Amino acid sequence: MSALNRSLMPQRRRRAREIALQLLYSLDLCPEKTPKETLLLFSFEREEKEVVEYASRLVHGVWERRFDIDDLLRTYLTGWRPERLVAVDRTAVRMALYEGVVEKLTPVAVAISEAVELAKRFGTEDSGRFVNGVLGRIVRELEKESASLGDKTE
Repeated sequence: MSALNRSLMPQRRRRAREIALQLLYSLDLCPEKTPKETLLLFSFEREEKEVVEYASRLVHGVWERRFDIDDLLRTYLTGWRPERLVAVDRTAVRMALYEGVVEKLTPVAVAISEAVELAKRFGTEDSGRFVNGVLGRIVRELEKESASLGDKTE
């Protein structure tokens, strides 16, 4: 991959995340639709191939793993059920956990940063701080668990 292509990759991924957030939000509101049906409703004609492919991967992956991801939320967020979260915030959190924790497609810090930016752009005035706090807490708890498991195996 050339240096130019590598430098454009973050912008392509960001655009793919923007599209995926919108499509996952739509699925969240109309769960009887499938990811494939939802993707067909979006006009991808002006999008680059890499954007379309990554957006599709996120939509399918997050939607297929949403129950596992919501279980993570229930486990680490005492007093908050995923159903109670603002839909945009829930979608941004799901995407970050899928991308950074479940599938490890990108570093966790990048996934969190991108989710915060998406929440700020598409959510409420408090969404960015809320998403950052939720993801930060979950990641810290997962790291503690991983560290204690590492201690037990040594």
